[in-house]
Amino acid sequence: MGQQAHPDRFKGVVSVNLTDPCDAVQQIDYYVKKHNFKAVRVVPWIWDMPPTNRYYYPIFVKCVELDIPFCTQVGHTGPLCPSETGRPIPYIDRVALDFPQLKIIGGHIGYPWINEMISCAWKHANVYIDTSAYLPKYYPKELIDFMNTNGADRVMFGTNYPQLMLDACVQSALTHLKLKNKQVQSNFLYENAIRVFKLDSKTTNKSNKKSHDKAKL
Repeated sequence: MGQQAHPDRFKGVVSVNLTDPCDAVQQIDYYVKKHNFKAVRVVPWIWDMPPTNRYYYPIFVKCVELDIPFCTQVGHTGPLCPSETGRPIPYIDRVALDFPQLKIIGGHIGYPWINEMISCAWKHANVYIDTSAYLPKYYPKELIDFMNTNGADRVMFGTNYPQLMLDACVQSALTHLKLKNKQVQSNFLYENAIRVFKLDSKTTNKSNKKSHDKAKL
């Protein structure tokens, strides 16, 4: 695994069989405790079940117990599958109400329900947005405004590699995003992720500096 070969560059995220919750919680426990995986990720449209479905709830309990984030997909689907499972409201909002200690990361921004996703991140202390699958120059204005105000600690940089390459995304962020100061930029590019995923800040800052410097060339 990449994490074993390059522990300073890669961290694992657990994926589970949603319809076998007993095995799912065992797998999460094993990979987090034995291999230092940092989160769980379930993509609702694959299962055609939104995060409020009962199959998710044992997974949420285990995530809270281990203090790891639950990563999921919000917004429309690229594949020809129903998009309803990616609605931030009512699904992310309901889960955040039922599990206020659960750290929830909604990936892919949430388009076309971006304002719903922003409202969930504004409302709930443990709800976050990651921007994977979108070049920064295409981020909605509403998201950038949120990053510059109440959402400075709620939005995380992402690429969706290899669909989008790291260097291209960093360069686009540095060129096109009008963030109000260096702290907001640092929060977005790496500090929020370091905090939420409980990463090694020294190693991560060193890696991000290399990407930042390379993108500027």
